[in-house]
Amino acid sequence: MAGKTLYDKIWDAHLVATTDDGEAILYVDLHLINEVTSPQAFAGLIEAGRKVRRPERCLAVADHNTPTEGQDLGVEHIDDAESRTQLEALAANVAEFGIEFMPMGARQNGIVHVVGPELGRTWPGMTIVCGDSHTSTHGAFGALAHGIGTSEVEHVLATQTLRQDKSRNMRVCFVGEAPAGTGGKDFALALIGRIGTAGATGHVIEYCGPAIDALSMEGRMTLCNMTIEAGARAGMVAPDDATIAYLKGRSGVPQGDAWKRALDRWSKLYSDADARFDQEIVIDVSEIAPLVTWGTSPEDVIPVDGVVPDPAQLTDRDRRAQMEKALGYMGLEPGTPITSIPVDRVFIGSCTNARIEDIRAAAAIVRGRHVAAGIRAMVVPGSRAVMRAAEDEGLDQVLIAAGFEWREPGCSMCLGMNPDRLAPGERCASTSNRNFEGRQGRGGRTHLMSPAMAAATAIAGHIADVREYL
Repeated sequence: MAGKTLYDKIWDAHLVATTDDGEAILYVDLHLINEVTSPQAFAGLIEAGRKVRRPERCLAVADHNTPTEGQDLGVEHIDDAESRTQLEALAANVAEFGIEFMPMGARQNGIVHVVGPELGRTWPGMTIVCGDSHTSTHGAFGALAHGIGTSEVEHVLATQTLRQDKSRNMRVCFVGEAPAGTGGKDFALALIGRIGTAGATGHVIEYCGPAIDALSMEGRMTLCNMTIEAGARAGMVAPDDATIAYLKGRSGVPQGDAWKRALDRWSKLYSDADARFDQEIVIDVSEIAPLVTWGTSPEDVIPVDGVVPDPAQLTDRDRRAQMEKALGYMGLEPGTPITSIPVDRVFIGSCTNARIEDIRAAAAIVRGRHVAAGIRAMVVPGSRAVMRAAEDEGLDQVLIAAGFEWREPGCSMCLGMNPDRLAPGERCASTSNRNFEGRQGRGGRTHLMSPAMAAATAIAGHIADVREYL
C-alpha cells in the first residue's frame, strides 16, 4: 500500500464518520471567528436553541470592519452603521456563548490569521476553519486550514465538525536559491502566474523543497495565505525546526511534558517517501524576478522589468477578451513598461504581509529616503503584537520619517469594508492578496507585490524595481 501524504494523515486522524453518500465528517480542532461571517450563524443557533459545542475550541477576533485610527474611542464611534452593527453583534454573541474574544483595541487584537499563530493557537496537525478564505495561512505550520461559508460556520459552532469531500493531493516543490528582492510573495505569484487561478482547483497543495526550507515562518504564511488564489482548498508545509522554534514558548502551545509529547506527534507529520500525488510541479526560484500584477486577477502577473502584455498576441478568444477587459479597467496600454506606471496610494498590510518581517523589509528600503510627492502611503501592522515589536525596534519612526502613515491593526485596505479604501480611479501598490475589480474600493486599481516592492514604489512614485534600492 502506498504511503500517505501529510494531507492524508491529518484527514485520517480527524475523520469522524462517512455518510451513506460518501461525504466525510471531520472533527475541527480550532474554529476562528470574525464579525463578518458569524452573525447569521449565531442567529441560527439562537433560533434553534442550540449551544456552541466546544467554545474552548473557538477564538473570535474583530478585524475586517475595524478602523485603523482611533480604536480607543470604541465601537460606538465607528461611522459606518453596518460595520458598527457587525462588531457589536460579535461582541454580544461571544459573550452569550462563552467564546474567547479579542475585541478592537485589545492588547492581543489584530487580523485573525496573524493573531492565531502569534498566540500559539495554530499547531501542526490541526484542522482549522474560519469564515474567511485566507484561513489557508495557518497551513504554514503543517495544519489543514481553510475557509468555510456562513452555513458551515453555524454547523461547526453547533457540532465541532464539518461535512466535506476529500480533495486531491498536489505537491509544489520550490528549488534553487531566491535572488535578492524576492521572497514568499513572489513564490506565490510565480505559482499562480504559472497555473492560473483555477490550476489547483479540487486540490490541497503541499509546498516543499530547499527554497521552502529556507523561508521564514512569515514567508511560509504568505505563501500558504495566497494558495487559495490558485484555486486550491488549502496549502501546507510540513513542520520542521523553524516551525518548532516559532511556536516554542507561545502562550497557546503545550507546556512541560505536554510539549514533549506534542513534539513527538509533530515529528511524524510529513509525506511518506512513497506517497502519491495527483499533480506535481517544480519551480526554480533562482529564475524568479520580483513580481507585480498588471490586471484584475492574481494570475495577471509579470516580472517588474517586464511590460504590460498585448491581448492581440493571444489565440485563445476567451482569454483575449478577459485581458482586454482587465486592461480597460486598469487603464493600461499593451507594451507599457510596468515600472513606468504611476501610483496614487501604497498599502503595506493585510493577513498576507503585515507581520514584523514584512515591516522590517519595508523599513529597510525607505530608511533615509522619502515618499514621492503626491503619494499617500500607509503601513498597517497585522496585530497589536506586531505593532509593539515594530515600535520597540523604532521601525515606526523610520516609516513616519519617510512619509508613511503608521496605523493601528486591522484588515484595512485589503478590502473595502472599513474606512481605508481607494477612490474610483486611484491606483494602489498593495501587499494584499487580491486585485479584483473594486476589491480595495469601487473603481480602485490594485497592483499586488511584496512589502519591499511596495516600499520602493512609494519612494519612486511609480511601480519600482526593489533591486535598485537594495
